[in-house]
Amino acid sequence: MNPTPIPRDIPLPLPASQGLLEGLLVIAFIAHILFVNLMVGGSLLVLGFEIRGLRDRDFDKLARALAATVTVNKSLAVVLGVAPLLLINVLYTIHFYTANALTGTAWILLIPAIATTFLLLYLHKYSWDRLETQKGLHIAILGLAVALFLVIPLVFLANVNLMMFPERWTGVRGFLSSLLLPNVFPRYFHFLCASLILTSLFGVWYFGRSKFPAEETFERLTRPRLRRIFYSVAFAVSLAQFIVGPLVLFTLPSKGFHVSVVTPILIGAGVAVPAVWMMWKELSVSEPHGKRLPLIVGYISLTVFCMALGRHMYRGVALAEHRAEMQVVTRQWVDDSAQAAYDLRVGRERAAAGVSDGQHLFHNTCGACHGVDRRIVGPSLTEIAQIYAGNPNGIVTWARAPGKKRADAPQMPPFASLGDERLRQIAEYMLETGAAAH
Repeated sequence: MNPTPIPRDIPLPLPASQGLLEGLLVIAFIAHILFVNLMVGGSLLVLGFEIRGLRDRDFDKLARALAATVTVNKSLAVVLGVAPLLLINVLYTIHFYTANALTGTAWILLIPAIATTFLLLYLHKYSWDRLETQKGLHIAILGLAVALFLVIPLVFLANVNLMMFPERWTGVRGFLSSLLLPNVFPRYFHFLCASLILTSLFGVWYFGRSKFPAEETFERLTRPRLRRIFYSVAFAVSLAQFIVGPLVLFTLPSKGFHVSVVTPILIGAGVAVPAVWMMWKELSVSEPHGKRLPLIVGYISLTVFCMALGRHMYRGVALAEHRAEMQVVTRQWVDDSAQAAYDLRVGRERAAAGVSDGQHLFHNTCGACHGVDRRIVGPSLTEIAQIYAGNPNGIVTWARAPGKKRADAPQMPPFASLGDERLRQIAEYMLETGAAAH
């Protein structure tokens, strides 16, 4: 017995070709996750800088300047999240909604959790001067927002991970048990590392550009030193990513592996190497100039695209067999629905014409070989009524597995596929009609 649930799909046509929708999903997801990374990574760095700012005033100013970008990135992350959410609902309806239902409470709580986090970010941003003398409280506000930011992506990751493994659905008992599935935490740490890397590279550009008033804002932090701070974070976390990345790959269940999955992932990892090397070259000089930043961003962008593509290809391969089985179940459901509608229509027509179910079934199934009072191929109904008088079950038993009684007639084929209920309706009609004609 197959323990994997095989529900039927929703037999509705896609609004566009599947290939187009999948391509849009990859592109929309990359656009969304970019600003999610900047939002989460920015919050983490702001928290770290503000804590360090308790001892170094310049880092408090740096935290404040970076915090101004977090709420903007938050807004863009929300707006750009609509498209991938709608696309994944259309392409993987049953799988996505099943995962949502299985994680239940945690999934529903995402809405108030996200709203609370955003309110905390705004409270932190606009209370900087008011809470200048209460730094502990101000940092605690952001700390709570960051704590929620660390939980929210974990719920999303658990859901999109769970939807790929239908064979695990029957064993999941809520959000916490979904965390025990393979690949959840490696992918989560991979996401956090990516957030810090992308935000740090953003910081290299944002604080290193000529329009940013570094000299007017800070006492000691110069533009080259700001670049060094952010390059250092990006470089260190990128090295860690070379450990976390293979863990993500090796903890993926083997059922989804295919050359179309492994190839983009390996290409993405390969093009990340020159990006990390160029970060090191920037840090090897006393005053990083940032001229390599466009190339670094280009390589990292290609890495992000390859990783997103590989992950999407893995999902397609992992769900291919299950979706094929769902198509079979769905086709059977459609056929059964059409048959039920036909049976209902014909049943009403028969009722209007005074034709019983037994009579209808007899004429469609048995009437070619059995006449009412004359023999055609098999015995007439009058003869059958004499043989099986008061015994419709005897006719049912015979019809399910008939033998050969008459040398001058062919053996009757079995009719077990009609089911006992329909065979009994036929038997009762034969006995009633045969007795009345005798």
